[in-house]
Amino acid sequence: MSALTIKPGAASSLPRRILLQGKYEATTMITNGEQLILAIVLPLLALIGLTVTPILDDMGASRINIAVPGVLALCAMSTAFTGQGIATGFDRRYGVLRFLSTTPLGRTGLIAGKILAVLAVLVLQVVVVAAVAFPLGWRPDGGAWPSAVVLLILGAAAFTALGLLVAGTVRPEATLAITNLMWILLGALGGIVIPSERLPLALESFVQFLPSGALGGALRDAFLTGTFNGAYALTLLLWTILAGAAAIRWFKWN
Repeated sequence: MSALTIKPGAASSLPRRILLQGKYEATTMITNGEQLILAIVLPLLALIGLTVTPILDDMGASRINIAVPGVLALCAMSTAFTGQGIATGFDRRYGVLRFLSTTPLGRTGLIAGKILAVLAVLVLQVVVVAAVAFPLGWRPDGGAWPSAVVLLILGAAAFTALGLLVAGTVRPEATLAITNLMWILLGALGGIVIPSERLPLALESFVQFLPSGALGGALRDAFLTGTFNGAYALTLLLWTILAGAAAIRWFKWN
């Protein structure tokens, strides 16, 4: 039989391989102590800090109602950009990516598994944040969830593309430094947990075009007013397309 012959059932088994890869990646992320701190502990600390301090006062809603959407956006960035970027960078260094790309899973299946893992961990993050926020008085708009789900998926896609771009083009040590630094900068000054209106005037209009500002602003609109901000959604989609195209063009598997 030729080496290029596709065995019967090979195509149908690809979704199962992707599912198993996604399960493995998600399990690795939530059982890694550093990843768990980044994905769960730090967002919860941000939620509590924003709730007990006056940073978000005088914004037309309670502190908790303004804080939760930003913290959910921070969760997406933590998992999709910083967490996945670091994991992919070191997988690339140790030859894991090169090995898996030559298996029946293939490069497409490997990327699909990573995306699936990000979404699975994000679901867990939303559940944990909501479980903490509701007793603190969080009262989201009743019709917000459908829009919020779409926006979180768009945000996860944009940040995953950015994380893969960084992880596939620089050394793992640089990936570690870049993703952690960007997490701090975007978290503090990127409009993600602190609304752009509370930032210095020079940053206010700029951060709305960042994926962090777009996701944070869009989720606040959804949960506070029940509206779907199409402009922010388009910004996230453009970041996904541009970063994804750049990752495809320049990603190095070894």
